[in-house]
Amino acid sequence: MISFKTLKIVLIILFSITFLNSCGGKLPGADARKYPDDPKLRVKKNLEEGRGFRLSKTLGTSRGGVFEFASSNELWRASLDTIDFMPLGSVNYSGGIIITDWYSTDQSSNESIKISIRFLTNEIRSDSLDIKVFNKKCLKQLNCVITEKKGNLVNELKRKILKTAATYELQKKDKNFKPYKGGQKSKNFN
Repeated sequence: MISFKTLKIVLIILFSITFLNSCGGKLPGADARKYPDDPKLRVKKNLEEGRGFRLSKTLGTSRGGVFEFASSNELWRASLDTIDFMPLGSVNYSGGIIITDWYSTDQSSNESIKISIRFLTNEIRSDSLDIKVFNKKCLKQLNCVITEKKGNLVNELKRKILKTAATYELQKKDKNFKPYKGGQKSKNFN
């Protein structure tokens, strides 16, 4: 006879599997034409591209943990590299925001700008960043007007950050590529 506790655990597992399976749907960016039908070939392709895991790494002799830092986020790195000429006022990776300090060149000392970059997602997309540029004009030391700038500068910053992040992502994919030594002969899937 099955105990109530065992039945409860089995029902929870079945419910979890059903629920998680129904959440799958279509993966964003997945194209069935780029993936082989044979499961062994899919495993090979995923492992070569650095997706998934290998038990040899998981069960290795390493004693330390593997930590993901802000440097592994391409969008974050690209943002910092793009505005590296400006002094930073506040940077919070876990909060997803970068705020620069007021910056001006020697040519126009009465005018300065401040940039805030807010990360809405870690995906490299045009709507993943909320960039604001503020302009401060001072007639005298105490008489300053601060306005938000719209237009070209915001678009140029966003374009530069996304382009740099896409380059970093390609470099990461190339670095993670490792040939799979097992299963069937290699095929080109692209």
